[in-house]
Amino acid sequence: MLAVTTLVGAVVLAVRVLRTRRLLGELGMGGRVAFYGALIYTVFPVDLLPDPIYLDDMGVLAGALIYLTRLAGQRRTARNAVRGTARDAASRTGPSGGAARVDVPRGS
Repeated sequence: MLAVTTLVGAVVLAVRVLRTRRLLGELGMGGRVAFYGALIYTVFPVDLLPDPIYLDDMGVLAGALIYLTRLAGQRRTARNAVRGTARDAASRTGPSGGAARVDVPRGS
């Protein structure tokens, strides 16, 4: 019963890691190493613990998933910061790309 439960947990984690595959282009080399390393460790027959016990596989998959999630969040935050900076710069300039004209009423 324990082996079946850990197998189901390992499969669920493997599917979640596989879903992060579409982000690999954005995550750089560290993301690729974590992704492929976790999958190779899970599939490769040599493990730290014997195969009926999938706790080590689950640990590697969970670690990779946590790492990939944090890396994706950092990349997303950095990308949004760049977009926000560009948007702020665009709002400070006029439609022609120059400085925006501000009409200031003159005192009498």
